[in-house]
Amino acid sequence: MASMQELEISIAPDGTVSFQIKGVKGPKCLDETKFLEEALGGEVLSREKTSDFYQEDQAGASQWVGGEEDDD
Repeated sequence: MASMQELEISIAPDGTVSFQIKGVKGPKCLDETKFLEEALGGEVLSREKTSDFYQEDQAGASQWVGGEEDDD
């Protein structure tokens, strides 16, 4: 039986997007969220790997992608 995968996305008032993935094994979470990073077109400001990232059976990672800044 496959485990359930969950992707939680938050958008802050300043346009910064953060997301966390759960239920993905090992470093595959980075591959699973690559499409989102590319779609946002932003730069990854920071990445925090949870303890699940280092486990073989379960993984998760939090990533923050910055939105475009408006200097006007």
